[in-house]
Amino acid sequence: MHEGPITEVELTIGGMTCASCAARIEKKLNRMDGVSATVNYATEKARVSYGDGVGVADLIATVVRTGYTAEEPPPPEPAPGPADGPDPRPGAEADPALAALRQRLLVSAALALPVVLLSMVPTLQFDNWQWLCLTLASPVAVWGALPFHRAAWTNARHGAATMDTLVSVGTLAAYVWSLWALFFGHAGMTGMRHGFDLTVTRADGSSALYLEVAAGVVTFILLGRYLEARSKRTAGAALRALLELGAKDVTVLRGGREVRIPVGALAAGDRFVVRPGEKIATDGRVVEGSSAVDASMLTGESVPVEVTVGDPVTGATVNASGRLVVEATRIGADTQLARMAKMVEEAQNGKAEVQRLADRISGVFVPVVLLLALGTWVTWLLITDDATAAFTAAVAVLIIACPCALGLATPTALMVGTGRGAQLGILIKGPEVLESTRAVDTVVLDKTGTVTTGRMALSGVYPADGVDEKELLRLAGALEHASEHPIARAVAAGAAEATAAEGGLPVPESFQAPQSFENLAGLGVRGVVEGRSVLVGRERLLAERGITLPDGLAGVREAAEAAGSTAVLVAWDGEARGLLTVADAVKPTSAEAVARLRALGLTPVLLTGDNRAVAETVAREVGIDEVIAEVLPQDKAEVVKRLQARGRTVAMVGDGVNDAAALAQADLGLAMGTGTDAAIEAGDLTLVRGDLRAAADAIRLSRRTLATIKGNLFWAFGYNVAALPLAAAGLLNPMIAGAAMAFSSVFVVTNSLRLRSFR
Repeated sequence: MHEGPITEVELTIGGMTCASCAARIEKKLNRMDGVSATVNYATEKARVSYGDGVGVADLIATVVRTGYTAEEPPPPEPAPGPADGPDPRPGAEADPALAALRQRLLVSAALALPVVLLSMVPTLQFDNWQWLCLTLASPVAVWGALPFHRAAWTNARHGAATMDTLVSVGTLAAYVWSLWALFFGHAGMTGMRHGFDLTVTRADGSSALYLEVAAGVVTFILLGRYLEARSKRTAGAALRALLELGAKDVTVLRGGREVRIPVGALAAGDRFVVRPGEKIATDGRVVEGSSAVDASMLTGESVPVEVTVGDPVTGATVNASGRLVVEATRIGADTQLARMAKMVEEAQNGKAEVQRLADRISGVFVPVVLLLALGTWVTWLLITDDATAAFTAAVAVLIIACPCALGLATPTALMVGTGRGAQLGILIKGPEVLESTRAVDTVVLDKTGTVTTGRMALSGVYPADGVDEKELLRLAGALEHASEHPIARAVAAGAAEATAAEGGLPVPESFQAPQSFENLAGLGVRGVVEGRSVLVGRERLLAERGITLPDGLAGVREAAEAAGSTAVLVAWDGEARGLLTVADAVKPTSAEAVARLRALGLTPVLLTGDNRAVAETVAREVGIDEVIAEVLPQDKAEVVKRLQARGRTVAMVGDGVNDAAALAQADLGLAMGTGTDAAIEAGDLTLVRGDLRAAADAIRLSRRTLATIKGNLFWAFGYNVAALPLAAAGLLNPMIAGAAMAFSSVFVVTNSLRLRSFR
């Protein structure tokens, strides 16, 4: 076992044509001392961990010796900004390799179509039609199939066989047989006619032609490759779009002047201006101005968020209204956008356990098929003594047995699923997470910041008899507006909202400034507002001044405190005038989110360090029956362990540093993206927006992605299990086999692309 520091590198692999190629490269890399590698056929990347004594050059050399190319991917170049002119990359055809494949396909199809029609429809056959077919089929069998022949030869030199070997051997065998029949047999005679059958038929070998097989199979497989390449490009589009979301340049403040610079030149601590309609260049904090920010491209949430001085903002979001001055806090790879893109890319490069099984099968599949084709030929020859029928059955076996669909089943679904998740503000860390979501039956919800907002808010207004509610709010709000205490800010904000709802002026103009103000530590505040001597604070503040509560307000205070709310008393001119209650507000979407989690078959559990009265009040409001309260932060992971010990498979949703251990302990950790870095790092899924409904969406998307992977694998396995015996039994013409093989890969990729429509 290797010891010492481990380094990770990602290599871009070139020349892979099927899953067995990926399996070969992975096997060769893993044979190196101290190296652990995963090669992904769909993303064409290898993620390699290696220790001392091994360098990147050694890894690349090993891949090259295996018959492929490898290089470290260059750093992503920023997409051109408005000044650079149009982006040349939007169309799929901008990829030169895809354009070359398309050209090869179109030429091959144009040449192959007459060959297939003439060979399959006897009424179209004229004297010497077979020589025209040879003229048209030869460029397809040689130039059209050149990528298969070249890859097969490269693999043969390295003592290996892949899907290209099957295609190359199959099409060359059909073409060479046809050449022999034309030049040395009876197939070249004037007036020769040729029938077509879906199955293997007995015939005179010297007059049997397989030109339609050579041309048709190559064209079908090129079509499959082209559609597969386009689909793989589409599958990765979400990640490319994510990487290109950011702003390209930014207006910074330098020496009191505005200077336009590229985003790459921005440094942490720089202050930059964001005008309405512009993207925020990087993560930062607002130091001047207020506005609504559209974060839909990162969170999937369409409602703009109001921000003002002191609020954090995220790079790539759009300033919808006012002018902002923002101080940069994170730049480059540290920004939320860059971290999101990195997480998505890492998830797409991973492998689920089911894919590892498929890779092992792909690795041994081609040699087994070559032996099976040889066995089919020998068996038919011994039983029927018909070389033509034996040859036809053997070629059908070679052509139909491509393991491509197996190699594409998992990666394409992962690429589309994780990409779609990123668009909706759901980041899936890796394929193994998908397996966990299927088994989860219990979801533990941290209360503060997850089910609730984590901020105090005005929850109730109770005026004394004969006191006007508006006046109570106006006087208390004006006095509390001058204080910085969290409870005072909650009262002031609630009073301002109520005033605004009644058509009053916006904050802070809605309050008349106090003529005098004094903060009484631990008790509350006092001052003169609108000529009245006002007290706002605890009961003790009033008691010290000889003010007692009327029975009605005393009963309200006791009920509020029993429910976990904080009671704030208001008095003026020597009398108690009312009571305000302040509590950590439940998020407006939490009840709906809990209902959605229940609909997925999960039992919700509320976990909190708060007292039981507070916890049960919140639980009742959102529809949770099971409450675990008064838990110390360090004991949250123990609670998860106890639930697991009772046979439950537990998902944990949290956002704070004190949730990190519990998130790591849970079978599935869901971290709220509005929370701390420690929580996000510990989670398996990150919910970029602070909306608990995203937890239900994340589990649904993960389960849908896993179901798609399993459906793909079922098709890929089932196709090969069913098709090989049919081909060996002589029930499939080789050209039909080629069409079926190409369709199997296209089906798998197309099935994965359905995940793009997930809502």
